[in-house]
Amino acid sequence: MPPRPATRSGLLRDRDFRLLAAATALGQLGDRVVFLALPLVAIALLRADAFQVGLLTAATTAGSLLVGLPAGAWVDRVRKRPVLIAADLARALVLLSVPAARWCGLLSVEWLYGVALVHGLLTVFFEVSYASYLPHLVGRARLLEANSTLSAIRSATSVGGPALAGPLVGGFGPATTLLASATGTAASALLALAVRDHEKRPERPGTRPRLRREVREGLRFVLARPVLRATILGDALFNLSLAMYQAMLLLFLERELGLDAAGVGLILSGMGCGALLGALSATRIARRLGPGTAVWLAPLVTCPPTALIPLARPGWSLCLAAAGLAALSFGGVVRVVAQAGFQQSLTPDRLLGRMNAAARFVSWGGLPLGGLLGGAAGTAFGAPATLLIAAAGMTLGFLPAFLSPLRTAERGRSRICKPS
Repeated sequence: MPPRPATRSGLLRDRDFRLLAAATALGQLGDRVVFLALPLVAIALLRADAFQVGLLTAATTAGSLLVGLPAGAWVDRVRKRPVLIAADLARALVLLSVPAARWCGLLSVEWLYGVALVHGLLTVFFEVSYASYLPHLVGRARLLEANSTLSAIRSATSVGGPALAGPLVGGFGPATTLLASATGTAASALLALAVRDHEKRPERPGTRPRLRREVREGLRFVLARPVLRATILGDALFNLSLAMYQAMLLLFLERELGLDAAGVGLILSGMGCGALLGALSATRIARRLGPGTAVWLAPLVTCPPTALIPLARPGWSLCLAAAGLAALSFGGVVRVVAQAGFQQSLTPDRLLGRMNAAARFVSWGGLPLGGLLGGAAGTAFGAPATLLIAAAGMTLGFLPAFLSPLRTAERGRSRICKPS
């Protein structure tokens, strides 16, 4: 079934896109609850130290490194929507194991490592399929609008997620709160199941496909094009530093500042507010500055304020710290929306899964290392110093895009599409 033409009434008038958007909202709400509740299980219930929290962050993000490349080649061979549904249902079951283990007296830090690792592996398949399904559902002409709309929806739930998770964690405990996350993830799967637009099964090649050859083809396609190469290298540096930052963020807020779960949730809601504002502004900013400029300028301007968090003390300075996190999320969404259109529009349909997987492998492959570095640095230097180091690293993420053809991408699209 070919992609349907865009309508003048907007994407949200399309039933299937509305269902995908609603599934996105519920899935993101569940993820935001996991982001707060899973580390708090380790910090508050199991009294994990800084290195254990860093290792948990590494386990959460190790999926991209372990299965990122073969996941893309496999997704290119099958329909994407069933993969979305299966991954969501499996993630819900994995999350349910945490409260079950708690009630049975079996919960340990090692159990959390396993949950984080399996949940992360399933998330890789979900995200690769999601990014590859979107061009089919909306058509390439509406990708910028679709990415911006879905980012706005995700960002709106990012505001409510931590704000909802904080009182839930405070009232019922972090382990039980994961029930809410599992429920949202399962509901996301049911909404995706209701989408009627079933893409055709990808055509099988005349010869039997070889996984290694397909993986190499995806990597070669990404790395040979300066624009794709620059965006994923910038993402890699940013994400490594972000993982360091996140590994120590909750530890700093809970132990250094003495915030309870509700207070932590309120601070993290600032990130959601920034992300929502970024999603609502991303399309306008990208068109005003040019997508290429938006990609490198966003981290340069919005990452330095994250240094306000480790400088905060109980009292009014916490508001400035929350503003720093809001700026980080604002810039992150603007950058992702601006570069997503480049990545998807430059890639043929048959390579979308491999392109998304290769980009994810390179740009997210440093996340586990960042988590480990964050835990090690937190043990050696303390959480505040680690947060400052990570803030500097995230800011430097602008360099690959700034030094590439993206800086002048608006002046000639045909030139940036060519492999180097």
